[in-house]
Order: sequence, then structure tokens, then C-alpha cells
Amino acid sequence: MEATSGILFAVEAGIRSKLIALGATSKEKALTSQEAQFTMKEINWIGYIAGGMGAKVKKTKDRRFYAPIYY
Repeated sequence: MEATSGILFAVEAGIRSKLIALGATSKEKALTSQEAQFTMKEINWIGYIAGGMGAKVKKTKDRRFYAPIYY
């Protein structure tokens, strides 16, 4: 279980930094997985990472992703 949570944290951090670097920080600027050029590993994990209330990566209804920046 600990190994899985470590992998999940690392993949989430990678996805989040990629989205922020591409400017996808709001619903209006959200990107598809193709536009963000997610790797296969990221695509496989995005369902677990995105969308929850406490998630750092959010998913829109049309399956676009963004990483809001909180100050």
C-alpha cells in the first residue's frame, strides 16, 4: 500500500506541475490529456487523481483537466 501511495503522489505531482506549466489553472483554461501530452502512466492514473473534492487536479464534465493554484 505504501508503494502505491508513493507512486500516486509522484504521478499527481508530475501531472499538476505539467498542467500549471501549460497554464491550465482554471476551468476555462483546462486541457485534454492529449493537449497536456500526458504519458501512458499519467493517463492510467488520472482517474484516481482527478475530480475529488480534495483533489489537487480537477476534472471538468467534458474530461478536461486543470490544477487550480491556491494562495
